[in-house]
Amino acid sequence: MTQTSPLTIVTGGSRGIGAAICRRLARDGHDVVIGFHSDDVAAESVARDVRGAGRRAIAVRVDTTDDASVAALFERAREFGTVTGLVNNAGSASAVGTLAKNDMADIRRDLDVNLVGVLLCAQQAVRAMSQSGGGSIVNISSAAATLGGAGSYVHYAAAKAAVDGLTVGLSKEVAALGIRVNAVAPGTIWTEFHRDPDRPAKVATTVPLGRAGQPDEIAGAVAWLLSADASYATGTIIRVAGGL
Repeated sequence: MTQTSPLTIVTGGSRGIGAAICRRLARDGHDVVIGFHSDDVAAESVARDVRGAGRRAIAVRVDTTDDASVAALFERAREFGTVTGLVNNAGSASAVGTLAKNDMADIRRDLDVNLVGVLLCAQQAVRAMSQSGGGSIVNISSAAATLGGAGSYVHYAAAKAAVDGLTVGLSKEVAALGIRVNAVAPGTIWTEFHRDPDRPAKVATTVPLGRAGQPDEIAGAVAWLLSADASYATGTIIRVAGGL
């Protein structure tokens, strides 16, 4: 049977921004593979919403820092057909505070998730897409990549700056293969990602628009980058940060 719908893998797809991306992509006609790390109940809830929108969905547990686990994620995706899109959304900010006072084991874990995981998933995506005529990769970066994250998570900001560099470099490396690589850089968003649940409210006064963002506002940017409307966009980093 000829595949007629785009098939997109979303890592970290069970909650927050990732869940919003999965639901938006389903409304836009994508079949979705929901990569999740631990919360299978939340992942299945997102999968039901995707199916409720008339699209196919499967939730797959994955450790994006492990190459074998990432390879297994892409192998499971093949049950639905050819992978046409990847959203590298899985992230971690378990180490919070100044660099001098943070635990290095937590910092290393964050770096593995925020950078190494992106590299491993992108590697698998390029291998798959280069054999099937192309596709689109969207990395979730952060406004922290240019703001620096001082006092909270400079290591997280550094990892996201590396994601920006990867986005630009890889876009040039794979353009001739028909693969586009872009990124979305959110500001502070109302999700469960923050150790301090009130952080979005606390930073609102520093945002020119006067508020933190909503997951759907990030999902819209991701959906555009995956769409045919963005066919001439590659190596692009879209900042969705309320003016920061």
